[in-house]
Amino acid sequence: MQRSLIAIMLALACAASSAQEAYPSRPITLIVPFPPGGVADITGRPTANALERVLKQPVVISNRPGAGGAVGNSLVANAKPDGYTLLMALSSISVIPEADKLFDRKPAYTLDQLIPIALISADPTILVVHPSLPAKSLKEVIALARAKAGQLTYSTSGIYGALHMPMEMFLHAAKLKMRAVHTTGGGPAITALLGGHVEMTVGGPAAIASHVKAGRLRPIVSWGAKRSEAFPDVLTFKEQGYDIEYYIWAGMFAPGGTPEPVMRTVRDAVHKAVEDPAFKSTMAKINSPIQYMDAPEFAKYWAADAKRLGEAVKAIGRVDENK
Repeated sequence: MQRSLIAIMLALACAASSAQEAYPSRPITLIVPFPPGGVADITGRPTANALERVLKQPVVISNRPGAGGAVGNSLVANAKPDGYTLLMALSSISVIPEADKLFDRKPAYTLDQLIPIALISADPTILVVHPSLPAKSLKEVIALARAKAGQLTYSTSGIYGALHMPMEMFLHAAKLKMRAVHTTGGGPAITALLGGHVEMTVGGPAAIASHVKAGRLRPIVSWGAKRSEAFPDVLTFKEQGYDIEYYIWAGMFAPGGTPEPVMRTVRDAVHKAVEDPAFKSTMAKINSPIQYMDAPEFAKYWAADAKRLGEAVKAIGRVDENK
């Protein structure tokens, strides 16, 4: 009897071990917390394709937009930590909990509910305007904004989102007033500008490059510490006397508590995926240079960026959600 019990326990232990080693044994869902067309989606799709080739399992993109990314981020933060629900997030992931504090709301999620896997890209945002706007430089945009205080409009990916924060940083630094038109993501924000429903928006190089090339949008200024490789003729805010800097980065996360063996498999797979020639080619075509960082380095980068953005949220303060 005792020997039978021991045999059963050993068999169960071996079965559990085999189940862990089998990861992944079914499709993985990569949550993109924004609609198609924005940086997270544009980066997420080629990443998912490359991961499929490495992991030999489908990696399915699921767009879950809402609340500037909070809906999708929260979904992953509270998902089962088994490696089958992952997140492609933007830098706004750090802003949302801080903004919730400003409004005395229970945070949709906390940063410690998520574990960084890898940074994929990090691009400075670019201010773009509709060609009909009579402004071709930052100086002219500022002059126009002062002449039409509170009348100029810009679209965002959601309040305190990845496109809202850099604009608020600019308006705060230049002491300007404009009206924000909040949408559900970067794609809809750009669509609103292309349709002439607003005068300007913010975008990563990958999301705006084709429209700029076609003459449908005009680039004005970059939030980078140095000029964007994709837009070398576009001056930075720092070059024009404004000490503001903002990057729209895209990184992968897993729910907190995901087992280390699973995390190791995913991290190794992402490392191989970003070296995939097809992935490199796709990222080059969309003007988004790969800025890969593995989990330890990315964790440090994320902590520093979250601190800087948290301070920016406090400096800007509460923003009227209907503004």
